[in-house]
This record gives sequence, C-alpha cells and structure tokens, in this order.
Amino acid sequence: MTQLPSVSLAAIPGRRTKTIEVAQEIEKRGFPGIYGPSLGDSLSLCTAIAMATDNINLGTTITPIYTRHVADFAGTAAFLHEISGGRFHFGVGVSHAPAMNRMGITQGKPLSDIRQFVEELRGVPRVGDLPPLVLATLRDKMIKLAEEIAEGMVFANGARSHMSHSLGVLGGDTRSSSFFIGNMIPTCISDDRTAAMAVNRKTLTSYAFLPNYRNYWKEAGYEEEMVGVEKALADQDLDRVPECLSDRWLADTTLFGTPSEVREGIEAWFDAGIKTPIIVPSAVSGGQMQALQEFFDLWT
Repeated sequence: MTQLPSVSLAAIPGRRTKTIEVAQEIEKRGFPGIYGPSLGDSLSLCTAIAMATDNINLGTTITPIYTRHVADFAGTAAFLHEISGGRFHFGVGVSHAPAMNRMGITQGKPLSDIRQFVEELRGVPRVGDLPPLVLATLRDKMIKLAEEIAEGMVFANGARSHMSHSLGVLGGDTRSSSFFIGNMIPTCISDDRTAAMAVNRKTLTSYAFLPNYRNYWKEAGYEEEMVGVEKALADQDLDRVPECLSDRWLADTTLFGTPSEVREGIEAWFDAGIKTPIIVPSAVSGGQMQALQEFFDLWT
C-alpha cells in the first residue's frame, strides 16, 4: 500500500474557518502531517490547527526569518511546541529577494543570516522549550548547515532525480535518524494530463524567475531550460518563460496525471529518500478546496 504523504494547507482570507475544518478532516483521514507555506500567516494557522486536532504533525514550510523580531518568533514557536504536545516543526528560511523587497526588507547572506537567526532564537530567555527547527534548503551548503544546526530540512519544488545527490550530502546517521526531510510537491490530479501539466507549469513558472531556483535546477541537470529562461528574461519576453520549461523538468519537480499516476509518483518520492512528501494540491478547475477533495479521492 502506498504510504500517505503530508498535505500543504494555506488559510485563504474568507475561508479560514473552513480551513481549520479541512485540517480536522485531514487528521481524521489518517494523513501524517499538515504544513503551512509562507502564503498567509502560517504560524496562526498552525496555532489553530494545534488546538483543533489531537495527533497530526504540523509545521511551517516555511516562515521567512525577516518578518518578525526573533524574540517574537521564539515566543510563538515555543507556545506552539507546548500546546501541540511536541507535534510542531518550525520551518524557517530566507525566502526570496523579490518577495522580501516588496516588504521593504533587504536580505543579507543566506547562510550567515540563517545561522545568526538560529543562534538568536535559541538564546531568547524565558520562552520555554523550542520546537525542532527545519531549514529551507535547495543546494549543498544549506543542506550541510541544516545538518549542523537544525533538526531537519525541507525542499520546495525539488528535483526527484537530484535527491540522491542532495541527500548524499547528509551523513548516514542523520538520514536514518528523526531528522526531518521534506519536500513541497506541486500536484494536480486529472485524467486530462495535458491540462494538469499546464496547471503545474503555471504554478512553477514564477519560481523560474528566481535566480536561486534557476541555479539549483541547473545543478540538477536542467541547464538548457534555465539558460532559455534567462535569455527570455533578458529579452523581456516573459511569455516565453513557460515554453522553456520542458516536460522532463516538470515531471521531475511536480506530480500530475491520473490518480494511479500520482499515487505512484508519491511512492517514488518516498523511494527517493524524502521522508515527508508534502503535497501542494491544485485543480484543473476550482480552487484549493476542490484540489483537496481530488486529493482525498485518491485514497478512497
């Protein structure tokens, strides 16, 4: 039987109460975890889920480290750790320069900023025990840092074919321990594979605009695609960017197709060494709730 993955859940304005009900349904159906992306206030979502559920794991994947004072983060994270009974993982990362620039935030160097954040977080007095920390990772240096200073790491839109390299950076003891190894996987379930592929390609096109993702995907074997994207950007021909993203790349970074194809794909992610595949559901027609229902239907 296919192992059950975890689920990405975002609290969309106007549907926040419904989102908590969905979280309860996810737990009832036996899924192992719910993880909130940086979209929306994922810490508030995790707090609500922690109080509305009993057993399911939960976490942020991820919270940008620059958006609050570290002491505020420490207090919230420790609170969540305590009220959840240890079910909460605090996923943090530097996010991306364009997103931070829109908030008037200037990033420093990712590795040194994360190291300083973790040191300061753990140094905040009188907050209680902190939850396990999970670092957003893509390339080798951040993976090594996660192994050194954190209790886990999480990719987003990682390339499955490259995971043997990425996870090979970790020591064998780390891989066999409780160290969190996750990946956020855009997923669209439909018998119309072409339509499902189009949804996922649209989802990931915005990531292709980000230099750190392009560098990662080049490393993963998609240099031709990423050079094509960079040429399109240089030409200011933004409509050409999706055309540069090959079907091979899409199949390596996302899940799409019939229910059986998606279930097989989830199993392949487990086989690749991702302990916690986190499905990020989209639908050919309809929003998050429709996509989640299609995801639930995989297991009925």
